[in-house]
Amino acid sequence: MARMACSQLLPSMAIPLKSSFLNGSSHQWLRLSESTNPVVLIKRRFSVAKISMSLRAGIVGLPNVGKSTLFNAVVENGKAQAANFPFCTIEPNVGIVAVPDTRLHVLSDISKSKRAVPASIEFVDIAGLVKGASQGEGLGNKFLSHIREVDSILQVVRCFEDNDIVHVNGKVEPKADIDVINLELIFSDLDQIEKRMEKLKKGRAKDSQAKVKEEAEKSALEKIQQALLDGKPARSVSLSEFEKDAITQLCLLTMKPVIFVANVAESEVAEPENNPHVKEVIKKAAELNSGVVTISAQVESELSELPLEERIEYLKSLGVNESGLGNLIRETYGLLGLRTYFTSGEKETKAWTILTGMTAPQAAGVIHSDFEKGFIRAETVAYDDFVSAGSFAAAREKGLLRLEGKDYVVQEGDIMLFRFNV
Repeated sequence: MARMACSQLLPSMAIPLKSSFLNGSSHQWLRLSESTNPVVLIKRRFSVAKISMSLRAGIVGLPNVGKSTLFNAVVENGKAQAANFPFCTIEPNVGIVAVPDTRLHVLSDISKSKRAVPASIEFVDIAGLVKGASQGEGLGNKFLSHIREVDSILQVVRCFEDNDIVHVNGKVEPKADIDVINLELIFSDLDQIEKRMEKLKKGRAKDSQAKVKEEAEKSALEKIQQALLDGKPARSVSLSEFEKDAITQLCLLTMKPVIFVANVAESEVAEPENNPHVKEVIKKAAELNSGVVTISAQVESELSELPLEERIEYLKSLGVNESGLGNLIRETYGLLGLRTYFTSGEKETKAWTILTGMTAPQAAGVIHSDFEKGFIRAETVAYDDFVSAGSFAAAREKGLLRLEGKDYVVQEGDIMLFRFNV
């Protein structure tokens, strides 16, 4: 199964087969890779499910803003070279990070599971972009192609002053930094759109259905082209569902959702709102309909070197309750419209990532397509009800467990046990 037209084929996952129920305790397993948790990417009409092994978030920004430091901090065994010069990262470094979720371990303890498997997010550390990247400056074309392969963009913006770390433009100016990156993404998209429109002019649709699709693509491209010329991203353009589907294969850079990561000094972690650079980022993000997360790459780096029990004390000494990583992942999930549901049993408790609005059969399809095809019903209980009851059996006795059919829309935190027939 392909993830998207612009993505690579992905490895498969461990799934139970020929079983009436799935609750993490099935003993009949297909021998496949168990490395990580899938994310389902589907057309907005939910007609076809496409399975991806994890959400991919690309970390971008100008050189020396803290990208590789952040990557090293949040990715276990991150190997990106953090150095005080541009282009120290040429090939994109990739790392899988477990999504922090305290609910997973609560459920695992209740079910006495042998293991707990979290959802995951894949961070891609992409080398620093510079002005002129769309024309190949600083190996720009290669770096832009790496951005094209991710689901969302995390644009790190330097909001700290440090004379020992050279800024590529000579001074810390978040708005100017953001504009440089955005313009290069816009220029790259404009070039791609122009080439595609030229190709459409030369070609002729073979049948009426192809002609309708071609007209929808032309319409979408014209609208987006005008927005780009006005300095606005493709994601700001209002398109019909048919138009969106028609241009999906282009994987436009400015169509991807963006979160600005305001990188502040350690001393500003507790009150980042007092930082004038952060205020500038927040204002710019509002103009671009993007999210903002404040984080200190230096703090995250120091946290990664501490034992778990010492991290809480260190954060308290800074005046904060949690690492910025949790906020970053939650913001990414929210921006992409993702939800988490769980399966829980003696064998394992596992978090699964789905799109908001997915039905029970589609959620079952995240685990395996046969579960969606042979879906009968889902025994479902809300997280709080499951915790208060203490088990599926107790939840059933108390009337907290529901039998949901094919039209049920899965809610955040649902614990589900699927019944299917294959």
